[in-house]
Amino acid sequence: MINLFKTLNPLNVVWLVILLFLLRAGYMFNIPGKMEFPFSESFPRLLLHAPDPNFISPFTNILLASLLTFIQALLLNYLVNYYNLLGKLTFLPALMYITIASLFTPFLVLSPPLICNFLVIWMLFKLLSFYKNKDSKPAAYDLGMIVAIGSIIYLPFIYLFLSILIGLIIFKPFNWREMAAAIIGYITVFFFLAVYYYLNNNLDQFYNIWIPLGTKFTDNVHINYYHYLVLVPVIVILLLCFFKLQQNFFKSYVQVRKSFQLLFFFFLIALLSFYVKDAFHLSHFLLCALPATVFCSYYFLYARARWFYESLFFILVFAIVYFQFNTF
Repeated sequence: MINLFKTLNPLNVVWLVILLFLLRAGYMFNIPGKMEFPFSESFPRLLLHAPDPNFISPFTNILLASLLTFIQALLLNYLVNYYNLLGKLTFLPALMYITIASLFTPFLVLSPPLICNFLVIWMLFKLLSFYKNKDSKPAAYDLGMIVAIGSIIYLPFIYLFLSILIGLIIFKPFNWREMAAAIIGYITVFFFLAVYYYLNNNLDQFYNIWIPLGTKFTDNVHINYYHYLVLVPVIVILLLCFFKLQQNFFKSYVQVRKSFQLLFFFFLIALLSFYVKDAFHLSHFLLCALPATVFCSYYFLYARARWFYESLFFILVFAIVYFQFNTF
C-alpha cells in the first residue's frame, strides 16, 4: 500500500476512497442512533443562527465528515507537493491524513475542529509563503483574520495565533510591523463582531467570548486507556520520522528545514491548546492531524525496509478498524 502511494499517480484517488470507507466501516456498522453536531461556539450563535444540533441524520453526518476529510487530504497533498516539503512528488500525505483522521471515532463525525482544518491548511499555505516573500505584512494580516475566524468556530483555535509569530521568527528577520499586522488582522474580525453585538443591543454578551480562557479545566475526565492503544503505531512512526529527520536535517534545503521546524511547533501548539475548553473532547486533536501527517509521510517516503514499514502501516490500519468494532 505504501509503495503504491509513493508516486503521484491520479489512480491513487480511487484507492483513497476505498481506504476512506474501510477505515469507517466499523463505526458505520455500529452507528449510534443519535448524534449531535455542535455547530459553533455558543457566543456567535446570534451571528450565525445555527441550526438544531440534530438537523441531519447520523449516517449523513458521517458521510459529510468523510467528504470533508477527503477534500482536506487532497488539499494537504497539494500543499506538501507545492512547497516540495518531502523532496519528491507523492500521494503519501493524502494517504496518511485519511489514516490519521480516522484514529478515533470522534474524528469520524462533523465537528468544529474538522471544519477548522480547512483554515489550518489555508494558514500553512500563508505561513510557508513567508520564506520567499520580501513583504509579509499582507500575509500576516490575512493569517490574523484566519485565526480570528477559526476562534469563532472553535475557541481553542485562538492559540494558533502563536504559530504566526513563530513562523515570522523562523522565516523572517525580526520586523515588528509584520507582527503588528497579524494582531491588527485578528482584531479586525472581532471589531466587526463587537459592532454587530452592539447594533443588536447585546454588547454585554461580547465579554462572554473570553470567559472560557480563564475557566479551570475539568478534573472529571474518564479515560479508557484501551482506546488509546491505537496511538502506539502512530507514536512509533513519529519517533522513526524524527530519527530520520535528524539524519537528513542538514542535507535538506533551508526552506524545508525551516518548514519542518514550523510544523513541529504548530503540532505542539495544537496539541496543548485543548486545555482552553472546560469540557474534554477528543475531536480537538484533529488539529494535530495535519502536521503529524507530514511527519509520517516523510518517514514512509524515505524508509528503506519495505517489509517493516508496510507491516507498520498494516498494523495501524488494523488497529483503527479493530477498535471501531471493539469498544470494550
